[in-house]
Amino acid sequence: MESEDTKKIQEMKTDLNLLLECLKYQMDNAFSQKEALVTIHSICQQNSNAGLYLREIGGLMFVKNLAKSSEHSMVKEAALYTLGAVAEQNVYCQQTLCTSELFEDLNWFLSNNDSNTNLKRMSVYVILVLVSNNRTGQTLVRETGCISVLSQLFKTVLSKHELNLSDENVFQSYQLWSSVCSTLCVCVNNPQNDENQMLCSSLFPHANDWLINCMKPEIIRPICSFIGLTLANNTYVQKYFISVGGLDVLSQVLVQLESDSHKTLSSAKLAVVVTKTVDACIADNPTFGVVLSKYHIVSKLLALLLHESLDSGEKFSIILTVGHCTEDCEENQYDLFKSNGLPLMIQVLTESQNEELNKAATFVLHNCKKITEKLSLSLGEYSFDENEEQLKDINMKEKNLEDYWKKAKEILHRIEQLETEGNEERVQREKYEDYVSSMNINIQNTLKHLHADSSGGGPKAEDRDKSQSRKLQSYKSHEVMSKACTNDDQMKSLLKSANPVNACYRESGQNKTLCKANSNCNQNLREETTFEKKSFVSQSSDHIFKHPTPIAKNTKQQLPVTDPFTLCSDIINKEVIGFLATDNCSKILKYRCSGCIAVGKSLNSRTFSKLLHSCLYQCDRHKVIVEAEDRYKSELRKSLICNKKKRRMRKNFTEEEVNYLFNGVKKMGNHWNLILWSFPFQQGRKAVDLAQKYHKLIKRPKCVAP
Repeated sequence: MESEDTKKIQEMKTDLNLLLECLKYQMDNAFSQKEALVTIHSICQQNSNAGLYLREIGGLMFVKNLAKSSEHSMVKEAALYTLGAVAEQNVYCQQTLCTSELFEDLNWFLSNNDSNTNLKRMSVYVILVLVSNNRTGQTLVRETGCISVLSQLFKTVLSKHELNLSDENVFQSYQLWSSVCSTLCVCVNNPQNDENQMLCSSLFPHANDWLINCMKPEIIRPICSFIGLTLANNTYVQKYFISVGGLDVLSQVLVQLESDSHKTLSSAKLAVVVTKTVDACIADNPTFGVVLSKYHIVSKLLALLLHESLDSGEKFSIILTVGHCTEDCEENQYDLFKSNGLPLMIQVLTESQNEELNKAATFVLHNCKKITEKLSLSLGEYSFDENEEQLKDINMKEKNLEDYWKKAKEILHRIEQLETEGNEERVQREKYEDYVSSMNINIQNTLKHLHADSSGGGPKAEDRDKSQSRKLQSYKSHEVMSKACTNDDQMKSLLKSANPVNACYRESGQNKTLCKANSNCNQNLREETTFEKKSFVSQSSDHIFKHPTPIAKNTKQQLPVTDPFTLCSDIINKEVIGFLATDNCSKILKYRCSGCIAVGKSLNSRTFSKLLHSCLYQCDRHKVIVEAEDRYKSELRKSLICNKKKRRMRKNFTEEEVNYLFNGVKKMGNHWNLILWSFPFQQGRKAVDLAQKYHKLIKRPKCVAP
């Protein structure tokens, strides 16, 4: 595989060298030069490293000079096309070409009346590639005057509003105009450039004329992209756009497209494009939404939202625009309510699984909460500021306003539910976590007392009674234990049974009592957790599973089997495990291995692996881990052994290779990789081989460079 890649790279280098020589020696043959440039473009498109090599051998600068000095238009076009493709493929080539000299040459091509349409289009393409994602290019396109020439082309390339793309000349002019629009877009955006946005804003009146007089997708899409990127995140440019009537024009176009969307699918898609442009204009200035209320844009957007052909991304753009329209405009809020928009937003919120859609719908509901509260009251009880008389007139015209009020009450209740749902869920989660943690603390205290009793030398009878009474009070503070033990006598009997001596003589009675308490506790635990979600139940189960760890420590310190205290301690441990865990938990605890017990300890990958391998009885989960680790180590050993046995075949340097080496050093210096790529050395040679061979040769006293 490596040999094939090396062969392809070597062939690519050879081809580029030959093509570059062809360009140099065919200066009088324009057709041959064009063919060579097209071939270079094809090679660079297929191999991303070809552009770098072309730059290293000086081919990139030669093509740039050829585009400037050639007398043939076809050679200029091919040279610019090649430069653009190489810069688009490789950022280093883009930086090399991004000079004021090249921008001035391109500016001359665009402003020269003798340049044909195709040459201008290739020049615009090179500017687009050099400026894209490049702040230096954005600065140079402004300082060299290219952006002014592009603005002039935007105005003059298409002279008539009647766009007949079937005509070849008109189609070529349209392609140039579309390229100019795309280049202006990258001049102002990504990264955002405020100065270029100010310059391009002068084209807004001309763009408005095109939108009014030619509502075709070929015109609307490029112009909407240009307007949206030029005014994005720039308040001053947004205000200027509105002052020249841009938002009114967009509103009129959107109304017409929404009307046509019932007939054609393309109109619906195009209406979404216009909607995004409207949103870019009002996103930073919600007060501009008043302009949209004149055209009832909110109701049009709601109607467009019901279009079945739109995807979730397009619907998100529409809902977000509705949110910005209703953010600070009561007219649009009422328009939303009147158009039955709030139930539609709630439907989106409840039925959609898309998180972005849900956020946008919540944004709209939050904006309209105030208007919903006002409409839910009687007309005589609220004041709607300057719109009160308007609402009275509407009340006289619309007989079903009471239905709106009823809907408003219901929707307001739904909104409050949505707002409080998250708070209640968080409060319940915190209460439940506090409950589980307090119960775990009491369980640990009980285990400590049990271990102290089992090790002998326990406290006196009075102290034991006091501790038992404290335990009784602690358990009474939780509903689980109070339900498991119905009275104080039952609780005392449960605690007394924890005494290891009593456990030896009353084993059967103890088993009955503890088993009953265990079943009651499990039942009550299930009842207490019914109000929580499944995730909280799983979290609580994880807490319970981790607490038998202190028991595992006790089992390590084993006394002789004949010791009655040890026997009683084992019995108590089993009973406590049954008391703590549910049925499923008890099954899991029976198969705990060393890896399960040592979860809380400070272990690393090495010590934990040793711990698992030393365990004679492993659980299923850790057994799989150990087997996978062993397989991996076995394969790693095999690969290391194979790599040690594989060595490169030694190949002596031939006389030709020595000559290549000396010639390469003479021309290129100690750039061993460049020398390796430039001469046909034997397969398997590396740059370090060349360096070592050269140093050995020059150390020989009789060796003379050819």
